[in-house]
Amino acid sequence: MHLLSVEQLSKSYGEKILFQDVSFGVAAGDRIGIIGVNGTGKSSMLKVVAGIDHADSGSVSIGRSVVIRMLLQDPKFQKDESALEHVLGGDSEHLRVLREHNQVLSDLTEQPENGTLQKRLLHLQTQMDELGAWTLESEAKAALTKLGIFNYDQLVTQMSGGQRKRVAMAAALLQPSDVLILDEPTNHIDNESVAWMESMLQKRKGALLMVTHDRYVLDRVCNRVIELDRGKAYFYEANYSRFIELKIEREERDAASETKRQNLLRNELAWIRRGAKARSTKQKARIDRFETLQTNQPKESVGNVDISVASTRLGKKIVEINKLGKSFDGRKLISGFDFIAVPGERVGIIGRNGSGKSTLMKIIAGKLAEDEGSVDVGPTVKFGWFGQEFEEMDSTQRVIEFIRDGADQIRTSDGTLISAGQMLERFLFSSAMQWTVVGKLSGGEKRRLQLLRVLMMSPNVLMLDEPTNDLDIATLGVLEDYLDDFPGVVFIVSHDRYFLDRTVDRILAFDGQGTILNVTGNYSEFEETRQRQAEQDAMIARESVAKSVAVPTSSMDSSISTKRPARLSYKEQKEYEQIEGWIESVEMELEQVAELMNANGSDAIELNRLLQKQSELQQKVDDLIVRWTELSELAGS
Repeated sequence: MHLLSVEQLSKSYGEKILFQDVSFGVAAGDRIGIIGVNGTGKSSMLKVVAGIDHADSGSVSIGRSVVIRMLLQDPKFQKDESALEHVLGGDSEHLRVLREHNQVLSDLTEQPENGTLQKRLLHLQTQMDELGAWTLESEAKAALTKLGIFNYDQLVTQMSGGQRKRVAMAAALLQPSDVLILDEPTNHIDNESVAWMESMLQKRKGALLMVTHDRYVLDRVCNRVIELDRGKAYFYEANYSRFIELKIEREERDAASETKRQNLLRNELAWIRRGAKARSTKQKARIDRFETLQTNQPKESVGNVDISVASTRLGKKIVEINKLGKSFDGRKLISGFDFIAVPGERVGIIGRNGSGKSTLMKIIAGKLAEDEGSVDVGPTVKFGWFGQEFEEMDSTQRVIEFIRDGADQIRTSDGTLISAGQMLERFLFSSAMQWTVVGKLSGGEKRRLQLLRVLMMSPNVLMLDEPTNDLDIATLGVLEDYLDDFPGVVFIVSHDRYFLDRTVDRILAFDGQGTILNVTGNYSEFEETRQRQAEQDAMIARESVAKSVAVPTSSMDSSISTKRPARLSYKEQKEYEQIEGWIESVEMELEQVAELMNANGSDAIELNRLLQKQSELQQKVDDLIVRWTELSELAGS
């Protein structure tokens, strides 16, 4: 089913062309990822398609009754709106009926004898049945829980920027839409939340249009890719892995075409220099052909980011942490943590939002004081800090002036001196852009500029706090290559699983209770270790449940004997007399758990615990019934 069409769409920002004459269609089941270097117009295109912004030319045609929802990088909220109210605040009939039902129910607690309200409640309950809307509120609470929001009634205005983004994401994923548009949805959410979002997008039936730097999400969710490059759009029927293969093939074809064009141009230039006379039609045609070849030369390539900057010398002693402890508002974030950094180490720091990852980074860098223990930093250490918060930038300052404030020139790993202007060229800032004021840059271009300034200062210990936020995939790829050759130590807080797999060799994982697990390997290896541990814990739990079933050792031995006695022993007789009571007792526990599950259907954490308890009790009942059958047969004989 065709949902919308984009026809000859063009947009510029000042003198810069973002995209030109772009056309494509979106059908049900399409999951389209839009990628490109920062500043190529990815977010602008999403806003135009969503109707939030206008194009310079072209049109977007949307099918009748097609519903489009967009998750903005900076979502908007109503005043005095709670997290749950925002998620349930959609305009679908399901949500409207649910909100009215909850309001009438609330009014009835104050006016229990009001007959009008009672009739209205019955009518709304019938509508809820017809629409299947009873589970919407519990689904909304479960989604908020998965995204790390546990206080559903907290006002959104009292939340941090990251929390507001997660509330908006829950709303975007749960409120019905035919086309869902997401702009950098993985920014400011932790690894577990990204994995949950990925699974939700995989199950979603409607169309998806998304800008993201998360290559695992692009690979596992998307079936189409649109690449924006120097004003043009290139289309691929592929996920991210296949897109890379097709892009290489396209660039090889372009290179072959350019070689052929250059050869033709050289031939025509030689003919022109021989003194061609523009009298005959044939001669004039050759001159026109030469001018056409000159005119049709390809646009300047975006090139590759080159950041082969040398770091300052690093001594043997780098960072030594001993019994580190830190609390906030009475909550223990870090407890008794020991760590020694070794040369060349790449450390990935992961955990739920608010667990203390950035706090640990700030303590190591000396930006925050510890409560307990000590952090001893070597005398030769020179930190380079690239934080997730946007650095205060003078919007009237020129790009090159911002870099020169950090360093006017830098010595590369081979000893060559490179000026600030040359480094900006390598960071995709052309000569013209270097004299652009910072205020005219896109958010991603500003982040790229800040990263360059950090590296221009030649640090030997890099502290990267959510470095993948707002950086494009091209820049991330080259940053990964840079870290491969960086001789110093790197600490990385990130939710980008691909980036962690690509760069780190050690994981520090916060458990949310103050303990930090220290595991060798990248993120995927850590997840495999954690999964194996979970399976072992489950096996131990099952064995514990089996042992808790009150079956005497003597009867256990008799159950595996090849020759059973023809009658019950004294102990078996006692067991037989009591076992029905044991079964009844466990079945009563199962009923109580079922009642608790109904009462806690909106609490995802408690519901998971009760499901585990229910499974254990059911296994216990099954074991008792098997034993009762054996004893009954003996009693009968």
